[in-house]
Amino acid sequence: MSNRLANESSPYLRQHAENPVDWQPWDAVALERAHREDKPILLSIGYAACHWCHVMAHESFENAATAALMNADFVNIKVDREERPDLDGIYMQAVQAMTGHGGWPMTVFLTPEGVPFFGGTYFPPNDRHGMPSFQRILGSVAEAWRTRRGQITESADALRKMYATESAVRPAGSGPDAAALADAFRGIVRMREPRFEGLGGAPKFPHAMALDFCLRHWARTGEPLALEIAHKTFLAMARGGIYDQVGGGFARYSTDAQWLVPHFEKMLYDNALLARLGVHLWQATGDAEVRRVTEETLKWVGREMTDAAGGFYSSLDADSEGEEGLFYVWTEAELRSALGADFDACAAAWGVTAGGNFEGRNILFVGAAAVAARSADAIGRARETLYAIRSKRVWPGRDEKVLASWNGLMIRGMAEAARVFGDAGLLRSAVTAAEFVHREMVRDGRVMRSWMEGTSKIPGYLEDHAAVGLAYVAVYQATLERVWLDRARQLADACVQWFWVEADSVFFDTAHDHEALITRPRDVADNATPAGSSLAAELLLFMAEYFGDTAARRRAELVLASTSEALARMPVMLGHLLGAADMAVHGAVEVAVSGSLGSEATSTLLAAVSERYVPSLVLAAGEGAGVEGLPIFEGRGGEGQATAYVCRGYVCGLPVTGAAELAGELVWAAGIRRA
Repeated sequence: MSNRLANESSPYLRQHAENPVDWQPWDAVALERAHREDKPILLSIGYAACHWCHVMAHESFENAATAALMNADFVNIKVDREERPDLDGIYMQAVQAMTGHGGWPMTVFLTPEGVPFFGGTYFPPNDRHGMPSFQRILGSVAEAWRTRRGQITESADALRKMYATESAVRPAGSGPDAAALADAFRGIVRMREPRFEGLGGAPKFPHAMALDFCLRHWARTGEPLALEIAHKTFLAMARGGIYDQVGGGFARYSTDAQWLVPHFEKMLYDNALLARLGVHLWQATGDAEVRRVTEETLKWVGREMTDAAGGFYSSLDADSEGEEGLFYVWTEAELRSALGADFDACAAAWGVTAGGNFEGRNILFVGAAAVAARSADAIGRARETLYAIRSKRVWPGRDEKVLASWNGLMIRGMAEAARVFGDAGLLRSAVTAAEFVHREMVRDGRVMRSWMEGTSKIPGYLEDHAAVGLAYVAVYQATLERVWLDRARQLADACVQWFWVEADSVFFDTAHDHEALITRPRDVADNATPAGSSLAAELLLFMAEYFGDTAARRRAELVLASTSEALARMPVMLGHLLGAADMAVHGAVEVAVSGSLGSEATSTLLAAVSERYVPSLVLAAGEGAGVEGLPIFEGRGGEGQATAYVCRGYVCGLPVTGAAELAGELVWAAGIRRA
């Protein structure tokens, strides 16, 4: 018999609909039941592509004896962390405080009021390596609830105080300056692992936002190490097993220091952030390998992660046929049989051995870049052959819900790639996805969090509104259709209306009318995705530049001032915020191109802008109604020929009509120094 999760749209929740556990979704019915029956809540949080979530489900949630214990003593609630980042963030904070670490699956025991008092991550079915079994945990917590309620109350009260302390708004300091940004860069340098590249040791995460800040820092200062860190780390990932050498796209992280063995799940947000980084790196370096990997990643999104309606799916599972990574790995014999005469060249380039590098099979990686370059034709043929063979295997599960903020990130990266690479196909995909989000997920000026199978649900969070707003800015810069800029402004206004608290001068992650939880979350640190506050600060800075909105600039600067102390202390965790701070400190580069859109002269000037890495680019082009009300066009136009104007920090260069002259103005304005 199905439980209540059968009626949910989330693929992760549906995975548990046939469990013998009497799972409830997080809603008023489940919370009221906990009060009525005076039972603690067992809250289990995970996501569809999570390998260890599947393991714990098979070991415990599908076990009749374990389910009987859960049903007898607890109200059991399942949450998809991707649909409810507010609940995930609140209770992850408690688990980290209690255990010193976090992760998924996350298991938290709550009072009926929703206050945590005990928790952890994965619990095994039997006592193992010092870890108590899940059944032992269930029995201990149930016994404590019956006989030691006072101790539970003390634990819950201590965590209530922690939330109160963490949510208290601290006085803002002065805003960041160039010295603070330099300190943050030095902090990133200290995290660099130069042997295999990347920031930190195993497990290694991409940290695309911190790398993008390094690229900004190079552009502003000419510091060669900043470019080196971003470029070499991207190439190390692109040549490693974390990158799918056959189908394109990056896995979530590497379990080792060499970028070889990935955690095989593929997430939309990682690929969005890495694709955008790749676009910027290509502009800065002209590296053909960077461009190839970036374009392959975006082709993977179009081929495997796009709904027929236009939105982008969330993830591909790490597992297939019950084994992690099975879909992606190869035996030497399989490769020899498939590739024929190309086998020797590809095996040398991809590090293939008889014994393999992962449980007797081979994760393909670029073991010798020079060999791979010489064997490019053979590798190209091999990719097509192996992809066709792999497509006949049992595919990993795909989470087909469409999340607003993740789609915003991907639309932004794809639109920038379309503009920079001059790719009409990518532009169609970006515009189609943006139209989908606006049509299906924006209601009365507010963004919904999740869409699946024609239904939008859950009011959006700050990150949803801001990420989609920034995506609209990117689509505007790629299409120069004014409607996208106006839509971005509407979402920026919604960020302020629903998430800004003027008395405290901060954004909260949940809207003013969101359901009351034990605390109102306000996370300024980036996780795997940018924090809502950092996205909102950047969006407001763009609105200030495009529309002369001084109130938007003031709010963005207040956000930066409230977090400036943390920038140097934990720069890797504030990569996106550092990007917004860079825009505030150094100023946007404003480029206004006056002329008829589509004309050869205007297109030539726009191409000159696209060729160059320009951090915090504020680009507008056109004439008449298309640029009406934009301050950067005030008093400009009408020269009779396409003309570009470049400004930064209230200082403008001379009007130019040629691509070479425009390139010089961009170098002056952005502070770009070619390595």
